[in-house]
Amino acid sequence: MKISIFGLGYVGCVGMGCLASQGHYMVGVDVSEVKVDLINQGLPTIVEKDIDALLRDGHAKGLIRATTDYHDAVKNTDISFLCVGTPSADNGHLDLSYILETARQIGEALREKQGFHIVIIRSTVFPGTNARISDIIEHESGRKRNVDFAVVSNPEFLREGTAVQDYLNPPLTVLGSECDSAIETLKMLYANTNAPVEIVPIGVAEMIKYVNNSYHALKVVFANEVGNICKQLGVDSHEVMRIFCMDKQLNISPYYFKPGFAYGGSCLPKDLRGLKTLAHDLYLDTPVLNAIEPSNNTHIEQVIRRVEHLGARRIGVLGLSFKAGTDDMRNSPIVTVIEALHGKGYEVKIFDKNVALSRLVGKNKSVIASRLPHLNNMLCEELGDVTSWAELLIIANKDDAFRQLQPNASQHVIDLVRIKELEGTEGYEGLCW
Repeated sequence: MKISIFGLGYVGCVGMGCLASQGHYMVGVDVSEVKVDLINQGLPTIVEKDIDALLRDGHAKGLIRATTDYHDAVKNTDISFLCVGTPSADNGHLDLSYILETARQIGEALREKQGFHIVIIRSTVFPGTNARISDIIEHESGRKRNVDFAVVSNPEFLREGTAVQDYLNPPLTVLGSECDSAIETLKMLYANTNAPVEIVPIGVAEMIKYVNNSYHALKVVFANEVGNICKQLGVDSHEVMRIFCMDKQLNISPYYFKPGFAYGGSCLPKDLRGLKTLAHDLYLDTPVLNAIEPSNNTHIEQVIRRVEHLGARRIGVLGLSFKAGTDDMRNSPIVTVIEALHGKGYEVKIFDKNVALSRLVGKNKSVIASRLPHLNNMLCEELGDVTSWAELLIIANKDDAFRQLQPNASQHVIDLVRIKELEGTEGYEGLCW
């Protein structure tokens, strides 16, 4: 394929070398004549393992050249990668001036070009940028999006020091576009890349890099806080984290990574507080660990505020234990919600097939005695007794019975766990989706 790359910095230079190694004809574009001259000599613009050999070989085969003339680049290629910088301002917003100007240049060049052209956003941008770039190109070119050109969001997952290997062996390839034919072309472009291709909505493609890198930053800080605690205790922190990473069932896995309600139960709250107390006793500052519980509490408060906003007075709660399949109400976040609503004068009825007053013992019994002494007046034995009475239903765990609900047209449903069978029904809303 004939491909132009706008921006010959880190992402653009690596992409040029890797695509040329796969036999594609590459034209680099940059405002820096120094970078253009380096590429035209078969030399990299960055220091990165393996990139010098790829550029040298691609240049020797006549597959690589560079220019400052964007008209030339667009005219002689069918695909343009946007790899220009999107630096962060002091307030956290992005400076999009470079990428928007590049979009304007491509649109201007497309006025004079026949044939379909694909523009690929590799730069890290906020959701909504794909549409904005499409608007600019459409306006400047006089051409129609998804007919004469298409814009695809295709975030990169490169680490400095291993960028070439990361390009050729990424964890996955993410593509987001409104144009099916553009997606098919890119699937062919990435056919030799050792990774699954995920076709997603444009907003997802634009958002994922921010989520990835923020989580990576969180991992670094979390490991460092663990390391500080371990050091003061004389424990080998690297050995602790090696064992931590061996657990692929819970620790390094999709488990827990689904937006929903607050965590609860006996283990997570207790052990988090224990680790925070241990750090405190060692005179260590652990701001990430200290922020977890307050963040968790915001989800509980969010449910209460949402109920207040909707205005219903009869509230049906489906699920009392902290998760389905258990009667464990220790630190169950929905108990906090019920306690708050009852205190504010709301009528509450509850259904949970695993919770019965006659079977409550130990900690479960003390939780109810101290926090929900009126549970006997709230708990219903039949699901229908709650669903037929309530103006608003709160689904608090994933009991299979809740998948069969058929809310009436006047009922609101606040789903805290994502029951997919209910999505799209009138009055339904997810807590954070």
